[in-house]
Amino acid sequence: MADAPSTQTDRVVTIPNALSVLRLAGVPLFLYLLLGPRADGWALVVLVAGGVSDWLDGKLARLLGQYSRLGAMLDPAVDRLYILAALLALGVREVVPWWVVIVLVGRDLVLGLCLPVLRRRGYGPFVVTYVGKAATFQLLYAFPLLLVGQGSGWFAELALPFGYAFAAWGVALYLWSGLLYLAQFVLALRTPAERVL
Repeated sequence: MADAPSTQTDRVVTIPNALSVLRLAGVPLFLYLLLGPRADGWALVVLVAGGVSDWLDGKLARLLGQYSRLGAMLDPAVDRLYILAALLALGVREVVPWWVVIVLVGRDLVLGLCLPVLRRRGYGPFVVTYVGKAATFQLLYAFPLLLVGQGSGWFAELALPFGYAFAAWGVALYLWSGLLYLAQFVLALRTPAERVL
């Protein structure tokens, strides 16, 4: 949590924001492909395209100087939605245990409940940490490997243990980053701030 950087603006129509909206549109498609026809190959294409556009929108925001408050909120929100969609699908398909799904979704729910309190105290959303970004990347690497591991052949046998390794690190870092965000929240509660109506 922190005040928005001075380089951020209220602009809505920017190239990075357009990429984030396209990524957002990919979330329901990704979930449908995993649970409907179980077209794992196409789901991987959507996930990889989402990952590339996530990297690209950050690069373009820096290169073009198109930081915005909307982008600062939309980008991590779309990451969370991809993780949620993948977790739910992999839970339904019994690729990952439900306790992992519950723990990670619970972490996001707890942090989500903190946001209105921060807003009332005049703060923006949580400042994304490197640990949080690393956790997201670990999980977004784990999901394709776990999906590939559901197939047959030598590549599937190789992908599965790597998928579980990335998932284990990702879950640990995701929970650790949640604790860091909660520390930001506690610090904000201890810091006098003007209430925003």
